[in-house]
Amino acid sequence: MTKRIFDIILSILLIIILSPLLLVIALIVRIESNGPAIFKQKRTGQYGRDFIIYKFRTMYHHTPKNKASRDLDNREDYITSFGNFLRVTSLDELPQLFNIIKGEMSFVGPRPLILAEKEFHQARKNKGVYQAKPGVTGYAQINGRDHCSFKEKIDLDKYYVENQSLWLDLKIIIKTGIKVLKREDIYEHQKADDKAETFLEKLFKSK
Repeated sequence: MTKRIFDIILSILLIIILSPLLLVIALIVRIESNGPAIFKQKRTGQYGRDFIIYKFRTMYHHTPKNKASRDLDNREDYITSFGNFLRVTSLDELPQLFNIIKGEMSFVGPRPLILAEKEFHQARKNKGVYQAKPGVTGYAQINGRDHCSFKEKIDLDKYYVENQSLWLDLKIIIKTGIKVLKREDIYEHQKADDKAETFLEKLFKSK
């Protein structure tokens, strides 16, 4: 109950404070490429129940659906310039504040998987990971994130589920903020951030 109250209060405050930023991001996403500003996709939540997750769209509208971005061939060709910026800064996750208010997610918990990752789902079930709500960030995200193997992520998620506490959540949130600012353990930062200029740089580039 304490965790739920914390989630509701903090998510509402952040939506109010960040509402101008949310509107600006949504506008730029729409301007850069065709398609909606918000990307919706089925993910697996607590107790194995499916829900619709919200994210700012970072890929072109023709990108194959229900497939993890890391599994796409030539994945960089599908990610928009501004989308790459959103991924590196994790700003694409901000719409999940509404998932938190709806009770489908928490600030901290195992990251929700797409439905197609069946082998990973079964391993999570076997480890009891689905006893917890999925989170915007999690224990695996501060302990390697994109550098962790599937097995390592499952073990880290299992540790979190078995040791949940408000204090642990606060530590994970703080460490997540630090890692995002440093751009540590982020696949997009290492693979795509050094290529073309971002959409914002192109937009304001002097001629």
